[in-house]
Amino acid sequence: MKYRRILLKLSGEALMGGQQYGIDPERLAMYAGEVKSVVDLGVQVAIVIGGGNIYRGMQGAAKGMDRVQGDYMGMLATVINSMAIQAEIEKQGIQTRLLSGIVIDPIAESMSRRKAIEYLEENKVVIIAAGTGNPFFTTDTAAALRAVEIEADVILKGTRVDGIYTADPEKDKSAVRYETVTYREVYEKNLNIMDLTAFTLCRENKLPILVFDMNTPGNLVKVVRGEKTGTIVCD
Repeated sequence: MKYRRILLKLSGEALMGGQQYGIDPERLAMYAGEVKSVVDLGVQVAIVIGGGNIYRGMQGAAKGMDRVQGDYMGMLATVINSMAIQAEIEKQGIQTRLLSGIVIDPIAESMSRRKAIEYLEENKVVIIAAGTGNPFFTTDTAAALRAVEIEADVILKGTRVDGIYTADPEKDKSAVRYETVTYREVYEKNLNIMDLTAFTLCRENKLPILVFDMNTPGNLVKVVRGEKTGTIVCD
């Protein structure tokens, strides 16, 4: 197995499936099945998920609201998504623990590095909600921070495309996919992978980022086994 401990980053929008907002039960079940498949191989899994599928629906009402208030609303959206994927993973017979960057008893325990690592070593899936617990930081930054904290081998960024391209492959049919790319090349070519804060945190801690298609069944297993899937960012 190439990776023993992973941080899986999912976007909230990915949970929408074909819907315009909310959570698609079929997509949720598919993701939970993918997680189970790698847990069964002995891989330790932590998950950070965004909240765009919920917060996007409130943006109209949120116009004029200050940034801090809006960011806390986004954090609560990630808690809802985290609870949903927790319930679905547990349906698959896998034990989980939900940790949170903000105090939210009795739904989740407060995030603690020591606690997260302890649960991972007990083969429980650790889901970390509410971002960093601070406004002005994205869930990408939260994923990078949590991955460094738990000493993950890699951040796996599950998307709807099969890696990093020279341009948006959904808009530019001539876009070419990279198999590997260095941190420096990402900066120089302005490749849109994560926000700059998150990416810099990964680079400073020599934490590889692997971008892959999460919507193709079996891809997560291929990634953790080290098969050629997606694009890896490293030195």
